[in-house]
This record gives sequence, structure tokens and C-alpha cells, in this order.
Amino acid sequence: MLKRLLLALCVAACGPSETPRPENPPVPDESLLEPRLRPPPPALPSDVLETRDAILNAARAGSLRRLSRFAHSQDGFISNLGGADHFVHWDLMRRTGFDPNRHLVDLFEQPYDVRQVGEETWFIWPDLAARDPEDLQQGRLSFREQARLLDLLGEDGVAALENGDVWPGVRTAISETGTWRYFLHERAIEEQETP
Repeated sequence: MLKRLLLALCVAACGPSETPRPENPPVPDESLLEPRLRPPPPALPSDVLETRDAILNAARAGSLRRLSRFAHSQDGFISNLGGADHFVHWDLMRRTGFDPNRHLVDLFEQPYDVRQVGEETWFIWPDLAARDPEDLQQGRLSFREQARLLDLLGEDGVAALENGDVWPGVRTAISETGTWRYFLHERAIEEQETP
């Protein structure tokens, strides 16, 4: 009994051993969890704004003929990878449920980014389509960008990017000189870029 009493007094006197806690514990650096922020793209030059507005005017009018006339006026413009006439291709697409006019309006409501192509700067919609496939891997995107990517491309498109494919969704580009370069929805390497 005396042993128990001495043991109980010893435990009570020593008390539970606690590690002292700092008053203000360090806050983890959450920036390490998110990819680095990209600098904002430059403002749209007046030539790009003029071309974008002309495209939007034709698209909002809902006229594929007007849109294709404008596309034909653009040197080297690409609407499809098969070489079909712009109007014929877009009319076929519209008959299968892809409305080029509506998609163009939707594209120009999204953010854009720039990409150097040869000696020109191209303004590309949506912004994520301007990135290299390796920059679109899940570990390199913020959570917000991952959600946008899934919304834009769906699971199959995201899987294609994870496999190293180029942008598999709808995209359009206007060069800094105001030339409409492409409006595509097919998978392919559409330009040779310089690093």
C-alpha cells in the first residue's frame, strides 16, 4: 500500500509530460501546393480587336456564308484539317450538331493567352489551348485550371492531354497583325512554334 501511495505521489508530482507549443505555430506555405501563377497576357492589339469584332459580328448574325466569306479573306486561314471549303465544312458540322457560330461566340467570351509562332505572336482562345501539352498535366495546373480543363474538354479530352496529345477541343487564333489563323475542333498539330 505504501508503494502504491509513493508511486501515485510521484506521478502526480511529475505530471503528464507535454511538449511546449509555440503561441503562433508556423503556417505552411500553400504556394507550394499550387503551380506558379502565369503572367497575364498582353492586351489585345487594335488589329486583333478589329478581327475579333468582325468574326463576332458574322457569328452573332448566325450566317455561315458571311463567316466563310470572312474566313476566305484571311490569308492561310484553316477551318479543318481535311482541306474542305470553309462553308461546306461548317455547314456539315452544323448539321451534325456543332454550331460554328455559337462556338465562336463562346470562345471569345473566354480568357485568351499568347503563343509565339515563328516570328509572330498569336492570341489564342481559350487560354489553356495556348499551352504546351506537358504544361496541361494535372500536377502543373491549379485546382481552378483543372476544373476549367475538365469543363472544356471532358474526361476523354483530359485523358488525351495526359497522353501528350495536343489540344483536342475547340480553339481559335488571331495573329498580332490581325490575321485570323484558325478555328479548329479537330486534334492535330496546327502550328510549328518556337520556344
